[in-house]
Amino acid sequence: MHLRDLHLLNFKSWTEGQFEFSPKLNCFVGLNGGGKTNLLDAIHYLCLSKSYFGNRDQKNIKHEEDFFMIEGNFLRQDENEHLHISLKKGAKKILKRNKKEYEKLAEHIGAFPAVVISPYDRDLITDSSDTRRRFLDNVISQGNNEYLFHLMRYHKALQQRNRLLKFFAANHQFDAESLDLYDQQMVEHGMYISKARQQFCEELGPRIQHYYHWLSEGREAATLDYRSHFGDEPLVELRSRHEKDRVLQYSSWGVHRDDLKFSLDDDSVRDYASQGQQKSYLIALKLAQYEFIRDHQKMVPILLLDDIFDKLDEARVARLVKLVHDSNFGQIFITDTHEDRTTALVKQIDPEARIINVTSIIEDGSE
Repeated sequence: MHLRDLHLLNFKSWTEGQFEFSPKLNCFVGLNGGGKTNLLDAIHYLCLSKSYFGNRDQKNIKHEEDFFMIEGNFLRQDENEHLHISLKKGAKKILKRNKKEYEKLAEHIGAFPAVVISPYDRDLITDSSDTRRRFLDNVISQGNNEYLFHLMRYHKALQQRNRLLKFFAANHQFDAESLDLYDQQMVEHGMYISKARQQFCEELGPRIQHYYHWLSEGREAATLDYRSHFGDEPLVELRSRHEKDRVLQYSSWGVHRDDLKFSLDDDSVRDYASQGQQKSYLIALKLAQYEFIRDHQKMVPILLLDDIFDKLDEARVARLVKLVHDSNFGQIFITDTHEDRTTALVKQIDPEARIINVTSIIEDGSE
């Protein structure tokens, strides 16, 4: 699968842009603030129907405009595919595939896989467990519709349970049987979620170690551990929290509290790793994610590399680009602030690489 061309209107910093791409290696170069990362996000938006950076949909409309639109033509499994996504202020998001609108946006998830490697990924290490759970859920959902079903049902039961706890507090009453109805629903769906996450992490762990070993030349052992609340008797555990949850007015236990632990030689990446080690770990994690999606969905994702020179030396970047340019990887998009540096690097690897100077486009007035 690869993206042949892209057309966007009023998306983030872009008033308009039209681009044609190489099926293999493409580079957006130009000054900071020129819109390079926003182009990567437009591609991600088209593939996954949302911004990679967690912006609410309305926030992606260019300032003082009323709508945005992104269109692209893909070659997917030897078939031409046209995607259109647009949003007007105050209206619902529209996503069309070959001019036919999806009834549910969830139907689109996984059909056009994409993986981003960005400096913003550091949030996976430094932020709360919510960020790491979103990473888990986003990756697994791309290739597992049943997981997405259980995840949606679990969160619906969780919201209803929390609403009931607040109702009890407001009305100075408590009904364990009513709460137990949602306990059972959370356990039913939570058990599937916990098992799928555990299997995902067990499969991802060796892949992370493989790529980290390659990036760091074997200096440390990289590991990934899944920390789930669910044990052998989750319903008993959940019921035992009734009194605590009654006081707190929210559900203090369940897969919505699970977390990931990133380690190097058994030491926490967050607490003990240098910035360079953290960057290498995150790249290894994302390349492992790429492999997982490719192998499970039987489709090669698009790889989006944002500011790859951030905290990596040129020699290591060259090795990374050479690695992802081999036959196991598909179409690649790279951003960098130095056109000469990027051109010299990628042209050695792929003479057919497409270099797009974003600054020149803006200066020419064709943004």
